[in-house]
Amino acid sequence: MDISSISPESIPALSVLSAQNRTMEKAGTMMLSKTLDTQEQAGAALLDMMRRSMEHSVNPSVGGNIDISV
Repeated sequence: MDISSISPESIPALSVLSAQNRTMEKAGTMMLSKTLDTQEQAGAALLDMMRRSMEHSVNPSVGGNIDISV
């Protein structure tokens, strides 16, 4: 599209389209950010679970018995 072919009547429409594009871009960026945050939390939870299971496999007797005195 050549700049000389833009009529004055189409400028508001182009402005609206430009604003819609910016809004969609911001929404997409926000969704990507939220997805990355969620994946980061899921990864941290997985690492925590793996650390706990490794501790149990290294010390299998930990937590396996309960000492009770009466």
